[in-house]
Amino acid sequence: MNTATMQSNASRDAGANIWKAVRTVIGFFNNNRLFTFGVLLLLALFLFGYIGSMRTSPKMADMGAAKLNLRPSSENLLGTDGLGRDMFTVMVIGIPNTFKIGFLAGAVGVLIGALIGLIAGYYKGYADTIFSSFADVMLVIPTLAILITVSAYVRVVTVELMAVIVGLLSWPLPARLIRSQTLSLRERLFVDVARLSGQNDFEIILFQILPNLTAYLAASFVGAVSGGILASVGLEVLGLGPQNVPTIGRTLYYAFNYSALFKGMWWWWGPPLVTLAVIFTGLFTMSVSLDKYANPRLQGATRN
Repeated sequence: MNTATMQSNASRDAGANIWKAVRTVIGFFNNNRLFTFGVLLLLALFLFGYIGSMRTSPKMADMGAAKLNLRPSSENLLGTDGLGRDMFTVMVIGIPNTFKIGFLAGAVGVLIGALIGLIAGYYKGYADTIFSSFADVMLVIPTLAILITVSAYVRVVTVELMAVIVGLLSWPLPARLIRSQTLSLRERLFVDVARLSGQNDFEIILFQILPNLTAYLAASFVGAVSGGILASVGLEVLGLGPQNVPTIGRTLYYAFNYSALFKGMWWWWGPPLVTLAVIFTGLFTMSVSLDKYANPRLQGATRN
């Protein structure tokens, strides 16, 4: 077989593998309608931010950039608030920042939780006792109180710092889930076969156990993102969090602080609340679908 033929076969095999992966992804979205619905909701918000950024200037989100308290019109699609900011621009900038906090917090929380859960579940013994006890203690400590204390003492809170703070306190639940699954997987036959074949503990965890936890990690990540956004919005509504960057929570803080509800300025507090409802609906439907996909006991239920 000459070189040209080998390259042709390799290209054909690569194309077949790519097409197989594409069909697998399409099949997953088709068989998990709730997950697809949630993704479409979040995608719609991303598109709103992307397309909206082409229609407005970031300077319109600065205080005093427009007239105060204007109702929605063709010039100001979502009106202006009591600080002289164009609400459309505030939402265009605020939605990606809120997503950024949630996704970074979720990534930090799941990364720490997965690391601790894998170590505790695989090695058991003292490691399991220490890590599980620490996670149990973190679960009973009021997270919001810690976040308020930390945010109050940090002089400059950026979007990234807010995400890290929230993420460092959101790892216990993913850790407990990954630990319980690892305890079960480590007793499976394929782990014994891998151990007999000469693989060390790191290789077994990385190549044998971790791939079987993909669905659980995805579900944990979606839950952590939702929790991160909820925690950050709660802090921002209290006046903590990023000060000079538009976010959904900061917008609600200004709306409540300037009595927009009593003044009838629905365009000030309405869009942030609707946005949060869409975000949490999308994340919730994704989480429910991933739970059904990952949990064998739920796979017999009606697939969405």
